[in-house]
Amino acid sequence: MSMRTMIAGTVLIAVVVAVILVGRSRASDLVGRPDHSVGKQLRTGFHVAGGRLYDANGNEFVMRGVGHNYAVYPQRTARMLSDVKAMGANAVRVEVSTGVTAKRDDAADVAHLIGLCRRNHLVCVLVVHDTTGWGYRKEAVPQARAVDYWISIRQALVGQEKYAIINVANEPYVLDNVRTWPGDTTDSIRRLRRAGIHHTLMVDAPDWGQDLSFTMRDHAADVFAGDPDRNTVFSIHMYGAFFRATNVHDYLGRYLHAGLPIAVTEFAYTHHDGDVDEDAIMSEAQADRVGYLAWSWSGNSADVSNLDMVEQFNAGSLTWWGRRVFDGPNGIRQTSHEATVYRS
Repeated sequence: MSMRTMIAGTVLIAVVVAVILVGRSRASDLVGRPDHSVGKQLRTGFHVAGGRLYDANGNEFVMRGVGHNYAVYPQRTARMLSDVKAMGANAVRVEVSTGVTAKRDDAADVAHLIGLCRRNHLVCVLVVHDTTGWGYRKEAVPQARAVDYWISIRQALVGQEKYAIINVANEPYVLDNVRTWPGDTTDSIRRLRRAGIHHTLMVDAPDWGQDLSFTMRDHAADVFAGDPDRNTVFSIHMYGAFFRATNVHDYLGRYLHAGLPIAVTEFAYTHHDGDVDEDAIMSEAQADRVGYLAWSWSGNSADVSNLDMVEQFNAGSLTWWGRRVFDGPNGIRQTSHEATVYRS
């Protein structure tokens, strides 16, 4: 939830709908199971099968890492990647810019970034930052613009399928535009495939990534089936809507029951919309072999600076949140395993 303050109305909606989440009957489980056939594209990189993510060697990969805003802090990235690797992470979710809200990260920048991840034996989860809060933030761009961007830097991506995952757009749907999420997201995936981009894709849930409307949950099977490569992972952000264990268990469980791939790509212990049950998130993720990427390493804006894991990008100065993520129960040091593509 990158450097912004939610409006009061959104906060209220988050809390109210979060309560509704617990009360929903399991009769509303996702309908149908997707076809997990590989399709025409040969699996040369990360791929999904049976609702699980596998690396290019065919070994299951469970993400354990953190988020970092490369678009704002490019000069901090090389050291940051080295530090989080030393602390046990196997993946990093890095935000890049199309040039709308920060300097454009061109193909050379992205190639360099992937190279830094590879040097540190980290899986590079790339995500466009500029879509955050489209429909509310005036400067934000729609998900379709993120797709344009990925296609424009295609040369930096093709051939890196073993090492990079493309998270199409960060939190691109909020408020009343969520109804278009299923169709728009399917279209985005198909456009990327037609452009020859066959990486594992991730798509963020609407409602600031928290799926308060259950739009992603209820349409995930159709969106997955709409990917010609059947290689899409669903990305949920867990903040105030996930304030107790039953919410976490219920939400993740519906994807697991349906055989659909899910990952928690942002979460914290608190946010503007209330307390978060980080213990339940990490425990459920470990028990169910679900990837998690905690928000965030360092550099958050003043209103959410408590979510920094280290002070001033200094790995020697862990905050409480940093100690919890890396060294606490079900934390990164205890549960992370390096992608086997990096084994000599």
